[in-house]
Amino acid sequence: MRKWLVVITAILMMLSVFAVKLTIWTSEAQVDILTKLADEFKASYGIDVEVVQVNFGDIKSKFLTAAPAGEGADIIVGAHDWVGELVANGLLEPIPILPDKDKYLPVPLKAFTFNGKLYGVPYAIDGPALIYNKDYVEEPPKTFDELIDLAKQINEEYEGEVRGFVYDYKNFYFSSYAFFGYGGYVFGEKGGKVNVKDIGLANEGAVKGLNLIKRLVDEGLLESGDNYNVMDGLFKDGQAAMIINGPWAVPGWREAGVDFAVAPIPQLEPGVDPKPFITAQGFMINAKSPNKLYAIEFLTKFIATKDVMFRIYQADPRIPSRSDVLALVDDKVTKDFADFLGTYGLPMPNVPEMAGVWGAMGDALAKALDQGIPVEQALKEAVDTILAGIK
Repeated sequence: MRKWLVVITAILMMLSVFAVKLTIWTSEAQVDILTKLADEFKASYGIDVEVVQVNFGDIKSKFLTAAPAGEGADIIVGAHDWVGELVANGLLEPIPILPDKDKYLPVPLKAFTFNGKLYGVPYAIDGPALIYNKDYVEEPPKTFDELIDLAKQINEEYEGEVRGFVYDYKNFYFSSYAFFGYGGYVFGEKGGKVNVKDIGLANEGAVKGLNLIKRLVDEGLLESGDNYNVMDGLFKDGQAAMIINGPWAVPGWREAGVDFAVAPIPQLEPGVDPKPFITAQGFMINAKSPNKLYAIEFLTKFIATKDVMFRIYQADPRIPSRSDVLALVDDKVTKDFADFLGTYGLPMPNVPEMAGVWGAMGDALAKALDQGIPVEQALKEAVDTILAGIK
């Protein structure tokens, strides 16, 4: 009798495994490789994994709506600055044990840690650097004065057919280098903890940073209609000499046949280095998912292994989060990104209050650069808005 009970229990466990299907929401860059990995995981473990493409900018908002209702993905792939807001809403499951934890770079681990717990399996870090088309630029500029002179020269030489410099400058993420390089900051720290009431986005450094970007507009290099799609399209078409963008766009440039290279964002002025935001990318688990134990197994026993992480890098060539995977990389573009961002990059805060920063700073940039509102006033209004939204 006991023997039969063991057999029945084993059969039920097998059936329960085969009934499980994990769903992953991810953006376009990871869909193909995750789909291949999902097929391999099913072949080895018998568990279905469905990979669903969602626009990167929509993943968090869709998850915030779906997960509380017991719907949505079991796993999402996204940025570390989502962590605080999702944890505050009870939607992320901690990663109990991450194998080979000592193999990870400190920055991505710290980025996915909130209140002492790890809430994601990081696979990459990324951020913006200066990208230039070698058909137009022999030596990348070292300072912004040099960049302005070179961009004007290209504008004149090609009579508007090629833009000397263009980027998504009204997006705070891409313009963060100027704010932080001059001494601005998002949130201060007190006693080793983030102090969300201490906002440095209207201090002297932030004002100098926004004035530098305003100079690029006033000098005629940046245009009011510039945004990410404009920048990316012009660069792929060979109509932009220099841009500011990140490693996620590398496959597109290569596919378009652009002869490009990566360089540091120039010094804001001699001796003043830029300090752009950097982002850790990783896999996060839905705390409301009935399959979260399977999701933990999938991530920690399969995705987080060295070989799989390297394959993800090959498909989506951002800077690997594991040092042993980074050591396998033999690609100058990735190494140039890693050298610049590893030296000067600043991780975005992952506290929930960060969610209110993007809109407020986007408005400040638009007010100062499109609407003629004084820089100091635009930044003060942004800080007032952020503070008003903090409970």
